[in-house]
Amino acid sequence: MRKIEVFKRHLREKRAIKVIAGINNYNLTLVKKVAIAAQAGLASAIDVAATPEVIKVAKANTNLPIFASSINPFALLSAVKCGVDAVEIGNYEALYKQGKSLTADEVYDITLETMNLVSKFNTFICVTIPGIIPVEEQIELAKKLELLGVDLIQTESVASLAQKAKGAMGLIEIAKNTIANTMELVRNVDTPIMSASGLSTNTVPMAFSAGASAVGVGSAINKLDSQIAMVAAVRSIVGSVGYRNKIMQAVKENTFVF
Repeated sequence: MRKIEVFKRHLREKRAIKVIAGINNYNLTLVKKVAIAAQAGLASAIDVAATPEVIKVAKANTNLPIFASSINPFALLSAVKCGVDAVEIGNYEALYKQGKSLTADEVYDITLETMNLVSKFNTFICVTIPGIIPVEEQIELAKKLELLGVDLIQTESVASLAQKAKGAMGLIEIAKNTIANTMELVRNVDTPIMSASGLSTNTVPMAFSAGASAVGVGSAINKLDSQIAMVAAVRSIVGSVGYRNKIMQAVKENTFVF
């Protein structure tokens, strides 16, 4: 069985957890630690930068499906030839830090070019919707991506722009944006939605309750100091999915407050 088929099963069961090493993380030692943590923590997949050296390290340290992320279609094609299981157009955090951003049309064009390049490889395609664009444009782009036949759509909350508050309040504000974007997209397309950006152990169940089929978690893991802490964080996030049904029941009973 292809590795990506296991991830697809987790999507159908609405419990997929993708651990994000970082689109600009070229630190091979850190990538190795994140890959080991994802494997030992029972995650569903790992997401790494689309460079051969990073992909090689990830493949050597996990049996999980590997996503390669970039906004360069030819870098994604190269990643496919290196043996990744999925490609992802995104994320755009590095652009925001440079004062740049992509429009919905630009994301669509990058997606179309990438799909044309990798079509013969039967590659799983994920696309991140820019969180910086208005929600109406997010929905319109999601619908166009669905017509293209992408396999997964990922949300974004623009963490670097939203986190003005510190500590728990800052994380909650970011999670609220992520979860709100998730709810809007779930209502408007049938393509599975991955909720990502600013999620933590406490907010992952909320994302699933909002209709996400998967969550992507990065800084909550890759910013930790030790291998043990990383593994513990992944296991905690995977285990937190068990709280989803309790939250959904509370929502139905109108007793859940966010």
